[in-house]
Amino acid sequence: MRYFLGLGSNLGNKKKNLKRALYLLKKRGVKILRASSLYRTQPVHFFDQPWFFNQAVAIETSCTPYALLNLIKQIEREMKRECLIQNGPRTIDIDILLAEQTVIQTKKLTVPHPRMEKRNFVLVPLKEIAADAVHPLLKKKIKELWKNSQDCSIVKKLRKEGRKEKK
Repeated sequence: MRYFLGLGSNLGNKKKNLKRALYLLKKRGVKILRASSLYRTQPVHFFDQPWFFNQAVAIETSCTPYALLNLIKQIEREMKRECLIQNGPRTIDIDILLAEQTVIQTKKLTVPHPRMEKRNFVLVPLKEIAADAVHPLLKKKIKELWKNSQDCSIVKKLRKEGRKEKK
């Protein structure tokens, strides 16, 4: 099954944390099909914390959505993620954004990811690698969701060296 994941980090070496998360996914048999650039993003909801590095990746795995969620949670624990404050600082955050056209709405898992259409830190990297992917509930392409987003938070693409890209 093909999925799109959102990754974020705002503690420690953020770039290294994202790279390690991808390595750990691969190590567990997940095929990385495509990865977006890294983006420096403004915190949303809980503002008194360091800015994030975010990225979106397209993957392929034989895992069911629940098995993938369990694998992701193992990786987050291995990378010492602590949930002290909701939407607060973290070494790594990995979210299932889309699972093809699958819709799941349970206490344990919601796919497509709730509120993804309202968050530029998700939409901008996802648009880079999957502009024409369709949100299965909203029936709109990612590029349309981004174009209509009301989110005004800052999302800046980083250059390969990790510096901000000049605009």
